[in-house]
Amino acid sequence: MQIRTKKYKKIGILGGTFDPPHIGHLNISKISLQKLKLDNLIWIVTKQNPLKQKPYLSIKTRLYLSKKIIFGQKKISVKCFDNKIKNKSTYNLLNYFKKKNKKKELFFIIGSDNLIKFHKWKNWKKISNISKLVVFARPGYGKKAFNSIAAKKLGKNDWIYINSKKINISSSLIRKF
Repeated sequence: MQIRTKKYKKIGILGGTFDPPHIGHLNISKISLQKLKLDNLIWIVTKQNPLKQKPYLSIKTRLYLSKKIIFGQKKISVKCFDNKIKNKSTYNLLNYFKKKNKKKELFFIIGSDNLIKFHKWKNWKKISNISKLVVFARPGYGKKAFNSIAAKKLGKNDWIYINSKKINISSSLIRKF
């Protein structure tokens, strides 16, 4: 008699304000799906990042533009959980998501610029208990990211660094135009 073990589905989560969403978000989503062998990836659009200024675009517009940019991508979806979660920290979001998806392995995706400030996030050390942290290289942030407090305090098995072909684009750069 052969015992079958159920393999957990792998879900990627790319959270942020997406103010505005752009081809860089789509690029790291596609790379994540391929390199991490994810079953699907969710863009979780938030109303406000507590470490950033108020978004330029409304949440409704950012959700619309996000859905438009991923159109045709079968494994990528867009969601907003701000109305379902009272405390909007990443930890609470991932905890909420994990409770709803107990049999799924989570991968939380950020840019290396975010790893530099990651130690300022609420319950940042506990995030790796819920989800594998996936850090994408961003131009000009590699050395600072590896020397960051979070990089030094998190265990080597808690995060993955992906150094793929970089697209030098950001939402803040787009807003300047």
